[in-house]
Amino acid sequence: MFEFLHFGKKNKNIKIICRRREDIEPHEIFYDHLANSEKKSSDAAENKFEIALSKKSLVLPLILAGLFFLAVIFRVAQWQIIEGANLAESARQNKYIFNKIQSDRGIIYDSNLVPLVQNISTFDLQCLGEKMPQGTEREKIIESLAAITDANRDDLKNAIAANKIPTVENLNHRALIVLEARLQDFSGCAIEERPIRKYVQGAGTSHLLGYLGKISSEEWQTSSEIYSINDYIGRQGLEKSYETVLRKDPGKMQIERDALGNIVSRQIAQNPESGDNIRLWLDYNLQKKLYEAMARQFETIGLKKGAAVAINPKTGGIMALVSLPDYDNNIFTVGNSQEVQALFKNKSEPLFNRAISGRYLTGSTIKPFIAAAALQEGIIAADKNINCQGRISVQNQYNPEIVYHYNDNHVHGQTNMYKAIAESCNVYFYTIGGGYENQDGLGPTRIKKYLDLFGWEEATGIDLPGEIAGFVPDPAWKKERFAGTQDQNWTDGNTYWLSIGQEFIGITPIEVANAYAAIANGGTLYQPQMVKTIIDNNKNAIEEKTPEIIRENFIDADNLTAVREGMRHAVNGAGAPLASALTLNQLEVPMGAKTGTAQLGRSIDGKDLLNAWVAAFAPYDDPQIVLLVMAEEAREGTVAVLPVAKEVLGWYFEPKDENGTRPSELPAADAATCESIPEELQSATIPKNEE
Repeated sequence: MFEFLHFGKKNKNIKIICRRREDIEPHEIFYDHLANSEKKSSDAAENKFEIALSKKSLVLPLILAGLFFLAVIFRVAQWQIIEGANLAESARQNKYIFNKIQSDRGIIYDSNLVPLVQNISTFDLQCLGEKMPQGTEREKIIESLAAITDANRDDLKNAIAANKIPTVENLNHRALIVLEARLQDFSGCAIEERPIRKYVQGAGTSHLLGYLGKISSEEWQTSSEIYSINDYIGRQGLEKSYETVLRKDPGKMQIERDALGNIVSRQIAQNPESGDNIRLWLDYNLQKKLYEAMARQFETIGLKKGAAVAINPKTGGIMALVSLPDYDNNIFTVGNSQEVQALFKNKSEPLFNRAISGRYLTGSTIKPFIAAAALQEGIIAADKNINCQGRISVQNQYNPEIVYHYNDNHVHGQTNMYKAIAESCNVYFYTIGGGYENQDGLGPTRIKKYLDLFGWEEATGIDLPGEIAGFVPDPAWKKERFAGTQDQNWTDGNTYWLSIGQEFIGITPIEVANAYAAIANGGTLYQPQMVKTIIDNNKNAIEEKTPEIIRENFIDADNLTAVREGMRHAVNGAGAPLASALTLNQLEVPMGAKTGTAQLGRSIDGKDLLNAWVAAFAPYDDPQIVLLVMAEEAREGTVAVLPVAKEVLGWYFEPKDENGTRPSELPAADAATCESIPEELQSATIPKNEE
C-alpha cells in the first residue's frame, strides 16, 4: 500500500514518500512502464482528426449496384413473363420422358389370304454408358455381360462407350433368362422387347418380299416424328415399296421421373397404330411350285442363275416371281453380320433380283414381236412363204469380194409366218427384219419403234424397287458407242442380229413377260402389279389397286391373232415338224408358246453358253396365265426351261376338288393310315387288273 504526500506543483524539491508494506518486485516495474506506454498511444490515437469520404468515390459503386439490380429484375421478368411458358414446358419435359412404342407392321398376304410374313418379338440388351458405374466396377459388368451374351468384350465395351442402342441384339433364350434374373447387378442396363419379321422360306419369295434394315441416322433425322433411332425400315421388295402402308404411327410411353432422375411411373400416352395389310395377286402355291421346279431342274443340269415370271394377262397382276439364286431374308432380322456380309460377297449375287433388274439377250423370244411389227407395217402377209435354205449370204457394201453368211440351225424350206414362229426360223426373220433380195425388211428404226411399243425400253412400273429399263440398239447409239472406230456404222448384219435377239440388245424378264401378256390378251399392255388390295386387320378392303393400262390397240387384233396362231403351232406342231415346244402338247390344256436361245460365248469345256427362254400362255382361247422362264448361262445341248414350264403349267391346270385342292396337293398316306388297314390286307397282293 502506498502513501502519497502532495506539497504543490511548483516546488521542485518536494519529495514523495511512498510507503509500502512490501517491497516492489522488478517485473512489476516493467508491467507498469508498459501500461503507461499503451495509455499514451491510445490517447494519441483518440486525438487524431476524422476525414470524410468524397462523394465522387461513391458514384461508381452505386451505378454498378444499380445496373446489377436492374439486370436481375429484367432477367426475372424475362423468365416469368416472356419465357415463362417455355420454361414451364421444359421443366415438365425434364420431369417426363416420352418413348416411342413400336406399332405392329402390316401383314403381307397372297391372293388367297395366306400370310407370307409374321410379326414376332425379339429382345435386345440396352446399356447407357452415362448411367453405368465407372472404373473397375464397369469393367466387371462388361466382363459379365460378354460372358452371358457371348458378345465380344471389346465390341461390347465400344458399344457402351458410344451409347450404341441396342448394345446386343436378338438375345438368345439362355442369355435372356440369365439377364432377367441378374438385371439388378448391371446398373444402366435394361432389356427391351422389339417386334421383328419372320418370312416364309423355301418358296423363293425373298426377292419379292424383301427385308427390313436398321434406319440410318440420316433417315431418322428427316422422319424422327415417326421413327426412333432403333427402328427398322423396308430395304428391299414389298417391304420397301409399301413402307408407308405397312408402317403407321408409333405410340408414346410417358415416363415420369423425380428430381434425381429415378423413374416414378410409366403410362401409355398414345396407343400405337398398326400398319395396314396388303393382299397380293400372287398365288403362294404357284410361287412355291415354280420355285421348286426351277431349283430342281437347275440343280440337275448344273445351273445357278435364272428368273421366272407368271402374270395374269387380263390384269397385269403378278401371280409368281422367282429369281435364282435366292436367299433367306430372315438373316437380316435375326442373323449375324457375318452371314449378311457373306450374302453381299457371294459371286452368284443372290441379292440381285434378276426378274426385274437383269438385262439379257432375248434370242428367239423376240420373233413374235418382229412378226407383229412386220404385219402391222404391211411388209409381208402371214401366209407368204420365204424359202429358208439354212442361211443367207450378203456381200460387203464396200468390198463385194467379202461375203457374210448368216446361218440357221435347220433348213426349213418354204416357210410362212406361222411356221417361222413355230420352228423359230432365223432366215425368215433375217429377211423380214433386215430385208433380203426382193423382200423388204423393217430396218432398225421400225424394229426399235415396235419393241418400244411393247415396252422393251421402259421400266414396266412394277411396284417393286430396283427395276431397270431394257435396251434396244439403233444406228445413232452405235455411232456414239463406237465413235472413231471402223465399227461405228450400222450394218445390215446388225439389223439381222437384232431381228433374232442377238448382239447388243438387253431386256429384263419382266419386260419380256409383260409383252407376251399383251400378245395373249389381244393388244393391251398393262402395268405389272404385285399388290391387289390394301386391307385392314379384319381383311376388309381399304383400297383396291385397279389394273393400269400403259397402252393398247397399238397392233391390230388380226395381226396379233396370226402371231398367237404361230405360237400355237409351236406346241401342237401343225404344219411345223420342227416345232420348238412340242413337249407342252402333252398337257391337256391347249396353249401357245415360244422358245429362244441367245448365244453368250463358249464355256471352259468348249460348249456354247446360252440364255435359254420359254414363254407360254394358256388356255389358248381364253388366256389366264402367261409364264416366262429364263435360265442364265445354260450349256448348249441341255434342255433347261421347257421341263419347268411343262411341270408348272401341268400342275396349275390340274382339276381341283370342291375344296380347290389338286390331286398332287393331297397329303401322302402316313404310318397312321397304314395302321388303320386290317393286318391281313396290309400284305395282300393286288391283282394286276385292279391296280
